[in-house]
Amino acid sequence: MNLPSPPSSRATVACIKWGTLFGPDYVNRLYSGVRRNLSCPVRFVCMTEHAEGLHPDIEVLDLPVEPFAAPMAAALKVANRQGAMRKVSLFRPGLIPDLDGPVLGFDLDVVITGSLDDLLALAPGDVVMRHDWTEARKGRPTGHGSVFRYDPALHGFLYADLAADAYAEVEAARGSEQRYTSHKAMDNGVFTYIPEDWVVSFKYDCNPFPGNYLHPAHLPTTARVVCFHGRPKMPEAIDGYRGSVIRYAKPTGWLQEHWVDRAKADLGDRWG
Repeated sequence: MNLPSPPSSRATVACIKWGTLFGPDYVNRLYSGVRRNLSCPVRFVCMTEHAEGLHPDIEVLDLPVEPFAAPMAAALKVANRQGAMRKVSLFRPGLIPDLDGPVLGFDLDVVITGSLDDLLALAPGDVVMRHDWTEARKGRPTGHGSVFRYDPALHGFLYADLAADAYAEVEAARGSEQRYTSHKAMDNGVFTYIPEDWVVSFKYDCNPFPGNYLHPAHLPTTARVVCFHGRPKMPEAIDGYRGSVIRYAKPTGWLQEHWVDRAKADLGDRWG
């Protein structure tokens, strides 16, 4: 594979912290992982209504109430996925002041384990996401929303189409933000999958059944991001997890190092 050139200017990285399910430590550790694994300066933005405890270098944006919130919520209720598309507010052109270039976005339940330069520079002009694990097994073309890159100046349709007819768009996406985002970008001819070995799943790629009973989860050498979608989440995987016969994990030492120890060494105990 011919890899893109690493970024030379400041990178903009964004996340959303909606509600109180994830504490500020998730945001701070993500910020640390990002800035330790990009070779350029980082502007880190968090859209939230709960900014308490965030590192002072993190730029806070208020979580907006969208004008299409009511029809979007009505469609999500039918799909039984209340709140599932809150992330689309990040796509609004002008939301991030003085933005120049693309935005690299992350969910909070991910851990950065390798260089992000290639991911930031991949397929300029496209929306990039990893192929969703379940959809890929079923042969369906849907991206996974844990890691995504977009440019509001180029991909304003991600916000504008939803704003124009939120109920219909949410209904078509069956209440799934990642289905809406990836399929909308595909329909507009501006979508590229992130290489699957760059963004991996803890439960599918690092700790698959039945090997999870024989040895601790492993970290693939090419992984840049590990996603903790579903269970276990990071604290559970660090300590060891027994959620079901399949979702079992021995204590995970490398996760403690990448998610906690390196963040504390970088930001200090107060923020890491």
